[in-house]
Amino acid sequence: MSLHDHDRLHALRADLANLDELTIYGRVASVRGLMIEVAGPLSAMHVGGLLDIEVAPGRSVPCEVVGFSGDRALVMPFGGVDGLRRGCRAVVRSAPGGVRPSRGWLGRVINAMGEPIDGKGPLPAGPDLVRLREEPPPAHARRRVGEPLDLGVRVLNTFTTCCRGQRIGIFAGSGVGKSVLLSMLARNAGSDVAVIGLVGERGREVQEFLQEDLGEAGLARSIVVVATSDEPALMRRQAAYLTLAICEYFRDEGADVLCMIDSVTRFAMAQREIGLAAGEPPTTKGYTPTVFTELPKLLERAGPGVGEGAITGLFTVLVDGDDHNEPVADAVRGILDGHIVMERAIAERGRYPAVNVLKSVSRTMPRSCDPEFWPVVLAARQNMATYADMEELIRLGAYRAGSSEEVDRAIALNPALDDFLRQGKEEATSLREGYLRLAGIMAGA
Repeated sequence: MSLHDHDRLHALRADLANLDELTIYGRVASVRGLMIEVAGPLSAMHVGGLLDIEVAPGRSVPCEVVGFSGDRALVMPFGGVDGLRRGCRAVVRSAPGGVRPSRGWLGRVINAMGEPIDGKGPLPAGPDLVRLREEPPPAHARRRVGEPLDLGVRVLNTFTTCCRGQRIGIFAGSGVGKSVLLSMLARNAGSDVAVIGLVGERGREVQEFLQEDLGEAGLARSIVVVATSDEPALMRRQAAYLTLAICEYFRDEGADVLCMIDSVTRFAMAQREIGLAAGEPPTTKGYTPTVFTELPKLLERAGPGVGEGAITGLFTVLVDGDDHNEPVADAVRGILDGHIVMERAIAERGRYPAVNVLKSVSRTMPRSCDPEFWPVVLAARQNMATYADMEELIRLGAYRAGSSEEVDRAIALNPALDDFLRQGKEEATSLREGYLRLAGIMAGA
């Protein structure tokens, strides 16, 4: 018997053990928008529990319990509710929700339910069930972040050096190049596995991302979880949970995992929809209290584990109206270990990745930076800050050369530094190579 057959047999035995001995069900009592009220044995239901509502012979809609009101359970669907009527059976699932990932999932594209959507056949099941909503490792037991991780992108490697197990946010408005940056990281980062969660993505852009941005080489070492913007809020939220669950499986196998979610903002919007439908009071910009409860629960799952594996997290935040102080961006910035700010003005000048170095911070620096090159990195930041302070005067021609030696040097170095920060999506630069090139620029080479 092969190892694959053994894993399938182990998974089958576990599924048989979870089969219901007794079918417990309630009935649909009312429907208000996407909120469904179910009357029945409430003692058999719990928040986060799953139900299957039978809307037609042979067709059921999976749902999740999100709350209770009086003698009824409040549930929301994972799919469309066409055909739903009062009195439909709502069968309670006793088996815990989860997936059985394995290394055979690499190179595959799946939906938020862990089902393949790439037309490549069924997914090989792993032996162990992985829960979608696992608790983060205990703070006192998890290891510290590891050595610097080569991301393959010059601007990030040199100015916001990331360590294995670190969590960084990528803050940007729409159309500034977040997806292209993620694809560069997926292809070039020095990790064993990349797990990419596209949460609330435009349906048109999924194939474009897979074929043009990620490519065959990037997809071969990745697992992509997709929940498009037209899918129900529960599916969009679950896509983020599933992404972290898969990351945790590979982390516990001892792998270095690169976890990327685009975007955390759409996860928060999905949670807001769920909270408002369940009757929670809206707070700032309509976000409900559970949004700010769920965000740290999700993001804290990334990071070092208690064993050898680690999850390095890169989470994009779609800043509403380019306002970097809006509620979700502000909350996420306080949870993560650094932030990368992408600006529309830089993208409009044609420089990609459109990263504003002066507004971006890695909280592991300067420890994560090569000590030999830290003075060079610091000097480069100071030169860019000097040029940024005088930029308007320089562009207007109001600055007179020779007035300040520091400004003159910043003007002289600016074209070379701007070229250093510019990088094509097919190009990759190692950590060491980036440091040496920056050192050559600062030396006047």
